[in-house]
Amino acid sequence: MSPLTAKQRAQLRSLAHPLKPVLQVGAAGVSDAFVASLEEAFHTRELLKVKVLEGAPDKARGTARAIAERMEEVEVAQTIGRTIVLYRPHPESPEIDLG
Repeated sequence: MSPLTAKQRAQLRSLAHPLKPVLQVGAAGVSDAFVASLEEAFHTRELLKVKVLEGAPDKARGTARAIAERMEEVEVAQTIGRTIVLYRPHPESPEIDLG
């Protein structure tokens, strides 16, 4: 997958605005269990919000980089405050058209 353009990121940010965080990164950081939970969440949706808690070992940007490195096809659409917006298109039938 090619990197997201600025226009695509803006579209994803607007789609993510009303979403609530589905997962939280705590003191364990981006652990294997967290990655497995994130993988499960991506089975049902393409766009996710993740909250980085105060006790997390890294800030939101570092956590977002760690997630993107550990998971295939995951793009970071936005980091704002302690919230990360992640995007991964569905492999067979993507719902979000980034045209």
